[in-house]
Parts: sequence; C-alpha cells; structure tokens
Amino acid sequence: MTDNTFDFGPQTRVIAGLAEGIPDERLGDGTPCPDYAVRHLLGHVLGLSVAFRDAARKDLGATTDTSPSLATLPDIGPDWRAELSKALDGLAEAWRDPAAWTGMTRAGGVDLPGAVAAAVAADELVIHGWDLATVTGLPYAPDPAALQASYDFLLAAAQDPTRGGGIFGPVVPVPEDAPLLDRAVGLSGRNPGWKP
Repeated sequence: MTDNTFDFGPQTRVIAGLAEGIPDERLGDGTPCPDYAVRHLLGHVLGLSVAFRDAARKDLGATTDTSPSLATLPDIGPDWRAELSKALDGLAEAWRDPAAWTGMTRAGGVDLPGAVAAAVAADELVIHGWDLATVTGLPYAPDPAALQASYDFLLAAAQDPTRGGGIFGPVVPVPEDAPLLDRAVGLSGRNPGWKP
C-alpha cells in the first residue's frame, strides 16, 4: 500500500456500532440529508458499502454503475443491522488489498482512480456517520485516518471551480481552529451545529 492508504476497518466498526445503537423507533426521524429519514440514510450507507466494496475489487456491474438518485429512496429490510454489518466488513476487507488503491474503477456510475474511490468512500462513511450520530444523539468519534481522507477530499472538491462548492451543498463556513470533524462537516455543506 502507498502512504495515502489506510485501513477502513476502524471507521466501518464505528458505523456498525452506531447502527447497533439506533432504536427502531428512531428510523423515521429526519436527518441533515433533507430527503432522507434515518432508515433511508441507513439504506444508503448499506448500498454504498456494497458499491465501494465492489469498486475496490474492480467487480464492476450493477452495484458500481448505479448513480445515487433521489428517484428511489434507499431503504432497509427487517434484518438491516446484520446486513449493514456484513456489508461494512466486506468494504473494509476489500480495501485491504493494495490493488484496490491502484488503477481505475467505478462507483456511482463514474469512472475514477482507485485512490479517489477510496477517498469518496471514506467521505461517505465519515459524513453519514456524523449525520446518524447527530440525529440520534449517539456519541461519534470517527477514525482519524478516515476523517483526514474525508477532509482532504472535501477540501479539494470545495476548491474545484467546476463543482461550485460543497459536495452535498454550499460550503458552510467553519472557523479554521474548529475540530477537524466540524471543518469536514462544513465542507460537505452541513452546519456542524445542526440539531434535529
């Protein structure tokens, strides 16, 4: 692996732990993603975990070709905790292969270098972990390596004049001395002070 690689395992375990702590009665609650309730956000994380697992394996097909869209809200089934945990474990394992970080792959219907796909996956896990923790009131401490990868990706995206700001919405200004997670959340287009 190169110096820019990291183990997804610590961050996927954080997400799985969050999921275990979410009571069923909170699944309908709103989230910082305006069109997603908690259940939809969990369904999205489940889907992206499978997609980025397959992107790491270069196993391109339906899971990597599907563009994220609000046309059909992702959802969860009755055994969603076990399914999510399995998908997150698969994602972490797939990215432990040095070949995952090299060459080209595809995610969300977009062809991109393996290392960029890893950065996108880290960003998705870190920011959506924050979303879930914020709405449910559960404690959240993302893995430092995944958080740094997410921040670096979001900063580069925010500075790209062709993107027009944040990945998920206009960048929310956050003080430069704020914690790294707050700065990443602001770059993603969310307000770190968001309350349900």
